[in-house]
Amino acid sequence: MREQVASQLDAAADRVLAERAADGDLRAFEVLVRRYGPLMRVYATRVLGSNDETDDVVQESFITAWQQMGTLDDGSAVKSWLMRIVSRKSIDRLRARRAHANIDDTDAPARESDAPHVVAEVESQTEALARVLAALPEDQRRCWTLRELAEYSYGDIATELHLPLSTVRGLLARARKTLLREMEDWR
Repeated sequence: MREQVASQLDAAADRVLAERAADGDLRAFEVLVRRYGPLMRVYATRVLGSNDETDDVVQESFITAWQQMGTLDDGSAVKSWLMRIVSRKSIDRLRARRAHANIDDTDAPARESDAPHVVAEVESQTEALARVLAALPEDQRRCWTLRELAEYSYGDIATELHLPLSTVRGLLARARKTLLREMEDWR
């Protein structure tokens, strides 16, 4: 009987699993972990550039998802919701990696990239890019993120987002055009 319930859950739609998980059904949440964990791991690895921290980031993402599952309005959007969580956690991990200068180490020569004006400029550029990306329509942002950050092929993006290849190409072209226009001052 238990195997039958497990196989029914494995075949259940994301919406059903998310609703059950929001109600505290651990088995439904486990199905979501098995279903989207590998994709989240690949994404985190590509963003972080290594496997060293990937498992921690994915685990933190699932902990956050479990704690906030009740806030998800549309259970059918659980996949994109999980990907947003892992994206934020990955970016937070990258930010935490930034080297912090030891103020006691006055003998070390300063690098140009550590100069306050350079750091401020890079942070301003990063914030500007984040604002432009946030303003993009969701499909354009998702396509751009999968292509530029996760390095997916056009075909993989089409499969992942359940869109025709021609639509993916158009969304990417519009996203790139907007990014070029909005980030012109940073070129």
